Amino acid sequence: MLPDSLQQPLHAPIECVRRIHRKDLAAGRGEIWLPDALERKYANAAREFGWQYLFPASRLAVDPRSGIERRHHLDESAVQRAVKQAVREVGIHKHAGCHSLRDSFATHLLEDGYDIRTVQELLGHADVKTTMICTHVLQRAGGRGVRSPLDVMEGNSA
Repeated sequence: MLPDSLQQPLHAPIECVRRIHRKDLAAGRGEIWLPDALERKYANAAREFGWQYLFPASRLAVDPRSGIERRHHLDESAVQRAVKQAVREVGIHKHAGCHSLRDSFATHLLEDGYDIRTVQELLGHADVKTTMICTHVLQRAGGRGVRSPLDVMEGNSA
């Protein structure tokens, strides 16, 4: 799910990817790998900008399936390293990484009153039990939990 607040700021990086893609096309490349059925159904899709990766790798690599030199997506390990570096730079001394962000996202949705099934779907979990494990840090049952009317009247939080 892409937050509305990031749609405008993503225009510049998308234009950067468009320039990289044009350069790759001019060099006789610029094609991504597509599964066989998609490649047959949409013959030119692999070269079209709309199918390119938003976060492309910095270098081309030979696709072991076809032997074609292509630009793949940014490797997940690069993102993991960047998140770990950011955690260190801001002085967080607990273990935190990409998975922590995912769990935090789920927890905040539940705290904001979204139901567990919606969160399950957003996270792509087949079983709601998996979603419940991810949100183990949630202290109040059901996201909002039940609060005493006295706490609400006095402005106290549970």
